[in-house]
Parts: sequence; C-alpha cells; structure tokens
Amino acid sequence: VWSPGTPGVGKTTLGKELASRAGLSYINVGDLAKEGELYEGFDEEYDCPILDEDRVIDELEERMSEGGVIVDYHGCDFFPERWFHIVFVLRTENSYLYDRLESRGYTGKKLQDNIQCEIFQTLYEEAVSSYKKEIVHQLPSNTPEDLERNLDQIMQWIEQWMKDNN
Repeated sequence: VWSPGTPGVGKTTLGKELASRAGLSYINVGDLAKEGELYEGFDEEYDCPILDEDRVIDELEERMSEGGVIVDYHGCDFFPERWFHIVFVLRTENSYLYDRLESRGYTGKKLQDNIQCEIFQTLYEEAVSSYKKEIVHQLPSNTPEDLERNLDQIMQWIEQWMKDNN
C-alpha cells in the first residue's frame, strides 16, 4: 500500500492508524532516510536534505518483497512498480493545508511551492504516470470524518484483496 501526497495532507496519521488496524508494517521514508542518513546533499533553497533514492530502494527492497507494508512519502516516481498493489493519494483543500504547513514552520517559497503542488495535483499526476491508473485512488483528507471514512474504505479494500489473493 502506498500513500503519496503533499506534506501536511495526513499521510502519517492515516498510515500509522491503518497499520495498527490491519496488522501491517508502516514505513515513513523520511524517518528511514534520517535514521540511515540516506542523503546525497542538502537543498539550500528548501532548507532540507536531498534523498539518495537508490540507497532508499536498496534499504527497502527486502522488506517490500515480504509484503504487508504501508509506505508513507510525498513522492513516488522512483519506487519500483512491483512494490505496490494499490496507491492512495491524499488530497487536502488549500485553506486546511496552508494552516497545517504554517503550523509546521513552513514559510516563503517552501510554503508556496507545497500549496501550488497541491493545487496542480502534481503528486496525483506523478502517481498516475508511475503506476497503472486503476490502482491509483484519490482520497479527501480535510477533516477527522474524512480520516475515518478513508480508514474504513482502505480496510475494506485490504480485506477484499486478502480474500482474492489467499
């Protein structure tokens, strides 16, 4: 299960809760990179490290081949297609997203670019061009009610997938 989306849309909240309910393992790629120092430099403009995508893939390969993993990261175009049976892209309205990012300390270009990324559906488009269109689904992620609905919907999908594939 893959959950890309702009920072602040609720990927981590959804991913952790889903892993807990479904008995799956949860991997936050940002945390994994930080722990293993899987970087290839620093982006001064965005004030953040640059991910070493090849090292991330090497680090995850064995765990992903075992299956039963929820992956949380904002981008998805460098992950092997074979890793995922379904991709959920969370979408958040700008007013909610602006407040969430601002409360995380995002300012200036970093704040504006992430809002624009959401407006232009950049990560949804990336997901659709990286995976089979029929496995990519958009889910609204504005309110606690959306979170509950998304969890229920994804749990139903997981249960159906287990029935169909075991």
